[in-house]
Amino acid sequence: MSAPKRTARAWLAAAAALPLLASLAACGGSGDDGSSNASSGGNSLTVWAWDPNFNIYAMNEAAKIYKKDHPDFTLKVVETPWDDLQTKLTTLAQSQQTDQLPDIFLVQNNAFQKNVINYPDLFDDYADSKVDFSKFPKSVVDYSTVDGVNYGMPFDNGTAITALRADVLQQAGYTVADFTDISWDKFLEQGKDVLAKTGKPLLSGQAGASDTIMMMLQSAGASLFDKDGKPTIADNPALLAAIDTYQKLVQSGVFVEVNSWDEYIGTFVNEDVAGTINGVWIVGSIQTAADQSGKWGITNLPKLEGVPDATNYSANGGSSWAVSSNANRDLAIDFLNSTFAGSTELYDTILPKSGALANWTPAGESDVYAQPQPFFGGDKIFQKVVGFSTKVPSNNTGAYYYEGRDAVSAAVTKIMSGTDPKAALEEAQQTVEFAMK
Repeated sequence: MSAPKRTARAWLAAAAALPLLASLAACGGSGDDGSSNASSGGNSLTVWAWDPNFNIYAMNEAAKIYKKDHPDFTLKVVETPWDDLQTKLTTLAQSQQTDQLPDIFLVQNNAFQKNVINYPDLFDDYADSKVDFSKFPKSVVDYSTVDGVNYGMPFDNGTAITALRADVLQQAGYTVADFTDISWDKFLEQGKDVLAKTGKPLLSGQAGASDTIMMMLQSAGASLFDKDGKPTIADNPALLAAIDTYQKLVQSGVFVEVNSWDEYIGTFVNEDVAGTINGVWIVGSIQTAADQSGKWGITNLPKLEGVPDATNYSANGGSSWAVSSNANRDLAIDFLNSTFAGSTELYDTILPKSGALANWTPAGESDVYAQPQPFFGGDKIFQKVVGFSTKVPSNNTGAYYYEGRDAVSAAVTKIMSGTDPKAALEEAQQTVEFAMK
């Protein structure tokens, strides 16, 4: 996940805004103590992951649960920021020092295929394991699937949501239900009306970023690449529709562009706008505005009008657990299968403290996930979002996802300044094709 998303989760933990269970003390001893980072062997596992309050906390809680039936089991988590972890993977692949890999490491979903395709010697797979991947949303499983083989176990839920100020909508004569299961055209129409009656735009985002457009694209099951990994940026009807929709939102004033992540967070925390669309992890930032408790509602996304296979569901972000080629494989897979793919207790434990929402769909059936959330008008938002996650279309990320996304971001900036969309996207395609050579 990007740094801003980790910040959002840190705010969530700090705010302690999820009134589900009493706070739990995080397990200590998860830092790098200077010993070898390589696979532990025996009845021990070593893990690389980032974010002590989120991913590392979840991994240590999983170890506690596994240890109940495996008392000799030990786990060491080496805190490794994502950028450092990616650098390590690249270095080890180039030097062929795979014996320095841990047993398990965390990978951003959008970077998973890139790493498996570019560095296949670093990964083991989940073939012939007992993991039931049908218990995870197909769209999330597909992020870490290459040539039909599973290389990752989904962990961090990045399902997208539309979060809106119900009290502001009410002033304009609307409810959150009026923004549920609608098209972007309807959203724009109603958003203009809300703006005219209340002076509040509904959305905001960073200028020059393409997160909103990428969520629109995935909601239609579309991608920047075809099934063979070739870029499809130029002459991409779904992408053109998404960019056209984004332009209309900004030009109408319904969507406000800002210059930084902090400014983006400030727009809804400071009540400059009446909503946001992002991954579910954004609720942590929303809840830092304690005086807005009870005023928010959550629903699904608008869908693109006239685009084949368009839906009201998408995602932004997320991560999955990889098993390395240097792993104590049987132990690593059994540990992950018994916890992240088999323990409601784990997800019930980590949700209140860290806000780590499950991709493992059985967790959504628990009493903890069914708890009404006062901040969101008493809605059972976590149960609702797990339901959303099962409807998110798959899209192909491939080995050059970030190059494609960056090229599209640059194209959108030019388009917003008056460049012809087709010309800008043709240039973006050429940029990616050059990078691929």
